[in-house]
Amino acid sequence: MRARELRALCLEFNAAVEEFPFGPETSVFKVLGKMFALSALDGTPLTVNLKCDPDNAVRLRAEHPAIAPGWHMNKRHWNTVTVGDLPDRMVRELVEDSYDLVVAGLPRAERLRLDRP
Repeated sequence: MRARELRALCLEFNAAVEEFPFGPETSVFKVLGKMFALSALDGTPLTVNLKCDPDNAVRLRAEHPAIAPGWHMNKRHWNTVTVGDLPDRMVRELVEDSYDLVVAGLPRAERLRLDRP
């Protein structure tokens, strides 16, 4: 997966937006103001920080050298994923899981807002 594909993937989710609060080189993908992905899309190697269930985060790190504790993030809840070292399908699933976790943490009224067309 390339940077443009990762960016498109992050933006295909309902109400997802890209912002640059840390400068023009760092893309922050949010849903209703809450971050679910962070990446320097021009970085080499291409990495993305993704939210993860704490127990699953530990398991993923043990099974995949391309997944590490979140760099500059709460390491209990975030992983840094080296995109090119994992199959695209797995990266897609990890991004989806991150989005879903963030949405699940939103107040009920905001979650309901996401379900409307």
